[in-house]
Amino acid sequence: MDGDHGCAAATVFDALGADYERAFAGSAAHHASLQRLLGDLAPHSRVLDVGSGTGRPTAQTLTGAGHEVLGVDVSPGMVELAARQVPDARFECADILELALDEGSFEAVCAYFSLLQMSRDDQFRLLRKLGRLLVPGGHLVVATVPLDVEDFDVVFMGHDVRATSFGPEEFTELVTAAGLSVLWEQSTLFTPEYEAAVAEPQLFLHCRRA
Repeated sequence: MDGDHGCAAATVFDALGADYERAFAGSAAHHASLQRLLGDLAPHSRVLDVGSGTGRPTAQTLTGAGHEVLGVDVSPGMVELAARQVPDARFECADILELALDEGSFEAVCAYFSLLQMSRDDQFRLLRKLGRLLVPGGHLVVATVPLDVEDFDVVFMGHDVRATSFGPEEFTELVTAAGLSVLWEQSTLFTPEYEAAVAEPQLFLHCRRA
């Protein structure tokens, strides 16, 4: 992750804290994606949650189903909050691109909306790394806002951020180029629960390492 972007993301999400959870954790599509993943996992699977935020709903849902979860986030405030809210998971404050993890050490990886403040090159680097972290046949679930923007200045919940993403076809191609097979996808619109929020497109991909 570009250093400036990583610091910027940590600053924004430290400030948002639980407000982010209140705005986004009620997403029906996010919960449906998690339930679909649970149906694919063997008991006691090891799951990496990239951009784990407050720990809810992702880490909480997975640990509640008996899985072993490692959450990674660049925001110290989010990691502290997640550790309190989801004590059965383990959380680490780190840049996922720099964090040393063993290849083939997870049955599943989740990356819900955690790529949007990375450069396009770093998004591809991360997807390749996440594929390598999976066991053969392991599952990657990734979600993004599928818009063709690069270093786009936007006000997000009252904070100035720079967002980078891809259109839906380009993002799907990025995932497959990283060595993953797309098994299922869903496109939806979601309006977060905060003042002045507008409906945003969301793309969920469920993938598997060959």
